[in-house]
Amino acid sequence: MREPQDLYTWDPKGLAVADMAIAQDSAGLIMLYHFEGYIDAGDTGQQIVERLTDMLPGQVVARFDVDRLIDYRARRPLLTFHRDHWAAYDMPELDVRLLQDATGAPFLLLSGPEPDVEWERFAAAVRQIVERLSVRLSVNVHGIPMGVPHTRPVGITPHGNRLDLMPARQSFFDEAEVPGSAESLVEFRLAQAGHDVLGVAAHVPHYIARSPYPDAALTALEAITAATGLVLPDVAHALRTAARRTQTEIDRQVREGDEELVALVRGLENQYDAAAGAETRGNLVAESVTLPSADEIGREFERFLAEREGEGG
Repeated sequence: MREPQDLYTWDPKGLAVADMAIAQDSAGLIMLYHFEGYIDAGDTGQQIVERLTDMLPGQVVARFDVDRLIDYRARRPLLTFHRDHWAAYDMPELDVRLLQDATGAPFLLLSGPEPDVEWERFAAAVRQIVERLSVRLSVNVHGIPMGVPHTRPVGITPHGNRLDLMPARQSFFDEAEVPGSAESLVEFRLAQAGHDVLGVAAHVPHYIARSPYPDAALTALEAITAATGLVLPDVAHALRTAARRTQTEIDRQVREGDEELVALVRGLENQYDAAAGAETRGNLVAESVTLPSADEIGREFERFLAEREGEGG
């Protein structure tokens, strides 16, 4: 494998600011990360990233060489044509930014398009950045399509080696094979190297998984802030406002939908309530309810990813 540090460059000004932040906080920095292009049902992670970058002051610390990592023919960047000439190019950016929460506490955000190639080299590069910037916890976030109703609270599946930072939760399955991602590989390799990692996967109703679902983003954000201590009230407020609008619109569409859609939602509600009732009694098989199997979850992942890739093509 070629040298990982050839994949990125430090921004001198941003690195100096980051070093000052590291010196002021001996405990180390939090790093959130999410990449566009993977199974992010409901745009869960992407909604959080967009609001963080839009609403919080930030400074680029490191930039990855997207020309080496991105297949432009698979995901063509947009160019703007104005009358008789090309006027703008929407260049992909994959970078690490230093942001500040509402209390002024610094944290890092690694985001951009998911690399198409050299995943191992990329994961090694991220490890170098984590070690250089004294990252004490790396947190990734995304949404997964599940057979759950939009009328019930959004569930969370935490993963990684710091599950102690999250409330105890009942797992839907013990083992499942799903399509891989650079995001997951980074978590896997960081954990192997002894770094603390936490993943937050929000459960998004499968029938709306291809549309933005702010409820999932809000639930995931609340889980992240509870685990990390970051204070992000403006971001949470924006997601909460969007969630109210989205829920109203979904309810309207369900009311005006066909009987099959209404029956689907009601069936999922009954399944959810039965499973939740059994869980409170400490027995998930106490009710006659069919929960999704590992194979079914894997197939749902693959179907969702294939649909997203088909749209991108």
